Amino acid sequence: MATRQSLFTRVARATLTKKVARVAPVMAVAFGLGLGAAACGGDATQDAVVDTTVADVTTSVAAAFPVTVGDLTLDAEPQRVVSMSATATEMLFAIGAGDKVVAVDNFSNFPSEVDSLPKIDAYEPNVEAISELEPDLVIISYDPGNLVEQLNALSIPVFAAYAVMNLDGVYEQMEQLGALTGQSDAAADAVATMRAEVKTIIDGVASQEPPLTYFYELDPTLYSVTSNTFIGSMMSQLGLVSIADGVQEGNEYPQLSAEVIVEKDPDLIFLADVKCCAQSAATVAAREGWGALGAVTNGNIVELDDDIASRWGPRLVELLAQVAGAIAKVSAGS
Repeated sequence: MATRQSLFTRVARATLTKKVARVAPVMAVAFGLGLGAAACGGDATQDAVVDTTVADVTTSVAAAFPVTVGDLTLDAEPQRVVSMSATATEMLFAIGAGDKVVAVDNFSNFPSEVDSLPKIDAYEPNVEAISELEPDLVIISYDPGNLVEQLNALSIPVFAAYAVMNLDGVYEQMEQLGALTGQSDAAADAVATMRAEVKTIIDGVASQEPPLTYFYELDPTLYSVTSNTFIGSMMSQLGLVSIADGVQEGNEYPQLSAEVIVEKDPDLIFLADVKCCAQSAATVAAREGWGALGAVTNGNIVELDDDIASRWGPRLVELLAQVAGAIAKVSAGS
């Protein structure tokens, strides 16, 4: 799991890079993690690489080409796309551009259509193998080594879809990919649907006073997220407050101690390390000193899908719905 600039800041990147590699495949990694960018993000310093956090990106372009998004201009609609980002892969299929995808990174595992596609190692990509696929667009969320420089040297266009800061960033990135692949209308429809679903979920959550608190577990070593992260921003929209807030000034992905967690006794515990690290409600309850936590005794431990929790793509709706359901359960029991 990783994260992105700003939200997934360089501080987070330095703190989480090693953790991400063993914890969650998205980052390729990244929230992808809410966390997606720290581990899978990167700085857009090479030519032809577009940092999607730039405010003046053109996204309202018609399907006619040439199309410009940020500093990248495509003269013709791409027909062979290589996605080096699990999040971008999900977005491409969601906006109707899946038939253009000819290869993906080794973390891309959704939708099922990607199972039969060639896989490129996200951390040590083979530039020759990518080139042999004859792509007319490569999408990355992380630049390992000098990948972008090498692709630029081969005149292969690269778009950097780094991890975003909030849901608006998600919508914008989907529209950007739609513009670049000639799927602007389909992307706009997908975004409109996602916005409506998100609004319905958020509007359906009853406010709590005082707000419910939560511990969001990134891995068994108790790394977590504050409200200033991508994941934290979504939790905040549902009225939740992270117990990691203010624990380590300036670090939005702090490693908490068991003592701090027990002391703060969160109302909810979210596990984003189920697939990667075999964590569950049972393993949490078995931890020394955790048995008396309110979230444990009341059954308010939520096992998340690591992939969805670490990517900033369309399936975030599922994550929000799961969190909203957990909030409703707490409310019903109070």
